[in-house]
Amino acid sequence: MATIRIDIVSAEGEIHSGDATMVFAPAKMGEVGIAPRHAPLLTALGPGEVRIQDADGKEKSIYITGGLLEVQPHCVTILADTALRGDQLDEAAALAAQQEAEEALKGASEETDVARAQAELIEARARYRAAQNLKGKK
Repeated sequence: MATIRIDIVSAEGEIHSGDATMVFAPAKMGEVGIAPRHAPLLTALGPGEVRIQDADGKEKSIYITGGLLEVQPHCVTILADTALRGDQLDEAAALAAQQEAEEALKGASEETDVARAQAELIEARARYRAAQNLKGKK
């Protein structure tokens, strides 16, 4: 079975490196799926879950807050702003962050406050969804 190399790095260091049969990532315009020998691509990523399927059919999940995705025919590189492995996600903390972001959005008065609060809410919701998805896979 054909595979593609996937490397995920953040400012903290290397998060994941290995081979995959399929990679799914949260691009700004919607989720993208990358298979071996995919056409070259460069796109911005939003907050969400990167799913990596290996040759054995197992799937790994990594939550990212955003970043860049580069695809070459035999290699996928994700430069993440921040990344957490699935086992590092805390569903209760993610829910609390989502509720906090919703409250901040209600209290925002200036345009810049509203934009920042909306971005924080989007990230908090994505983290909570990723934590829930992981909980369902355990």
